[in-house]
Amino acid sequence: MSAASVLRITSSQRRSLVAPLLGGSYQHRSLSVLAASTTFNGHNNNRNQHRFQYSHRTLAAIAAGGSAAALLSASSSSVASCEKKKVEAPPVGDPFPLQPPKNKEVVGPKGIPSRAEQIRRLKSTSKQTPSEQYDVLVIGGGATGAGIAFDAVTRTNLPSGLKVACIERGDFASETSSRSTKLIWAGIKYLASASAALLSWDLLTSPIDTVKGFYSEFTMVFNCHQERKYMLDKQQHLTNWVPIVCPFTEWNIWPPPFGHPIFSFFPVLAPAVFKFYDALSQFTCPPSYIMTKKEARTKFPQLSDQDIKYCAVFYEGQHNDARTNIAIALSAAEKGAHIANYVEMTEGIFDEDSGKVIGVKAQDRISGETFEIYAKNIIFAGGPFTDKLRSKEEKKGEAVEPAVQGASGSHIVLPGYFAPKDMGLLDYNTSDGRFLFFLPWQGSVIVGTTDKKCDAETLPYPPEEEIQWMLKEVEKYLSSDLKVRRSDVLSAWRGWRPLAADPHAPPGGQVSRDHVISTNPSSGVTFIAGGKWTTWREMAEDVLDKVLGPDKAGKCNTLDIVLHGGEGYHKSLPIQIIQKYGVSEEVANHLVKTYGGRSWEVLEKCKPTGKQWPRYGIPLVEGYPYIEAEIRFACQEYACTIEDILSRRTRLAFLNSE
Repeated sequence: MSAASVLRITSSQRRSLVAPLLGGSYQHRSLSVLAASTTFNGHNNNRNQHRFQYSHRTLAAIAAGGSAAALLSASSSSVASCEKKKVEAPPVGDPFPLQPPKNKEVVGPKGIPSRAEQIRRLKSTSKQTPSEQYDVLVIGGGATGAGIAFDAVTRTNLPSGLKVACIERGDFASETSSRSTKLIWAGIKYLASASAALLSWDLLTSPIDTVKGFYSEFTMVFNCHQERKYMLDKQQHLTNWVPIVCPFTEWNIWPPPFGHPIFSFFPVLAPAVFKFYDALSQFTCPPSYIMTKKEARTKFPQLSDQDIKYCAVFYEGQHNDARTNIAIALSAAEKGAHIANYVEMTEGIFDEDSGKVIGVKAQDRISGETFEIYAKNIIFAGGPFTDKLRSKEEKKGEAVEPAVQGASGSHIVLPGYFAPKDMGLLDYNTSDGRFLFFLPWQGSVIVGTTDKKCDAETLPYPPEEEIQWMLKEVEKYLSSDLKVRRSDVLSAWRGWRPLAADPHAPPGGQVSRDHVISTNPSSGVTFIAGGKWTTWREMAEDVLDKVLGPDKAGKCNTLDIVLHGGEGYHKSLPIQIIQKYGVSEEVANHLVKTYGGRSWEVLEKCKPTGKQWPRYGIPLVEGYPYIEAEIRFACQEYACTIEDILSRRTRLAFLNSE
């Protein structure tokens, strides 16, 4: 069967291909969605549309408890008949709504309700019974939205716990929160830009505003350091430190970075600057250091050794952003929040007397069912799409004054041999002034840029000129023996960070790189936007303190709680897994850094490989540490489509679209 023919099969036909395997061994409402979905990461070229055609059928078979071989054998005749039919391919990036058969639901992970149970709970609120209404309803299941639900449901020092709900129109982390540079960084760029502004002529012409701006930016960077410390110390099962090299090829740079003459001496000042950066974290991060040209040749052999004077090395945190988001959402569910993906707010429900929003009409995008959710406090956490949500708090859906601007960061993935497996690179002075990161991640290398203002899109692919620009910039520091070709790009994506201003503030409000919290006095709905991945916990705490008020907010406890998977995690866990299950070292390390102490639940679903070694852990794709058992476990973790698995439960779609 050709790859293109798979896309010509209708949804019902695709479901029929896996019907023999759905019989009774592993029935799951989401399973037919796995079979029916043909979405792949929003890429719109023919190659990417059907690259995972084998994996679509493979994943559905695995989820059903079977194997890829069994599926291919059972469905070959059906596929042959389908090939003869000329059916248009479904639109890429829009697999909803889907209509799965009414099969028995799959259970959630241990101690966590199933998605179906969460939907039933969300339907249980009543306008007439205040005690059944939610105290907090969050719209948006990215890092911030899931974080708000997690914070709210774990608050104490209250007469009774808060009743909390959170709905997300796609999958958890399906937008901005899975499309970052994978850094938990404290914002050295913002420290530099704030210093440049402080030392500008504005200090003489507008001294008060300039000092206030510097203080605000510096405070944001300081808070980022504290939140980074929390993530790297408390959530070790999800994070790691990564050293980042700044190579210097000259002692004086002109034109200077950030447009300020003092930064022309950055090669001389860098060691002191990075030590100050370390100090903002109370020296709890690995210390920055200097690497000589000879040391650089040994530790980073891919670097060009021509003209390099020396390298300054500093540390930032790193994580699998989608996995961290899912861990936050599952932590909220584990603590008692009613949280579900693929549930969309369609419109607000207004009180007839006050005009306030007292609930929302929602649709389960998997089943197509609609229902109402009532809440005393409603918070929008839609990231760069917040303004679209805000239009739904208007009675007639009128346009609202824009509050959020999108700032995109484009990323490409290159093979892992372009960088050491444990060291990255920062180009702080690119041709257009943006930062460019060159980072090892999941066995590959991510090249990513910082903010470029533009409108946010769903499932975006970077413009070709952005990809070419990144390839050109990367070549500046790599050895002339290494040619970075367009064909070396394994995948590419863009993510948007919201830059927000308060539309309900007095005139003259500034766009902020920090987060903004604003309550609409007419509707009573609050939104939060802005900020960074690093500060998700701080943002959740701040918005709840404001919405609930000092008398009803209780105590925030998130600084003391380890996220989903943290219980049972320790550094020797990979060794224990290898000893008990006989999986490869690569698979063991991957499972532990993804699932932490929950790795045992995944391993319980493992099947023997039939080999002497590894004994367990059948590979999902050759060359990657993902195993078949993860697909079955992903269904328990609320995965509903093929794209959920390829893009977020595993990161295959982000690592290699080929």
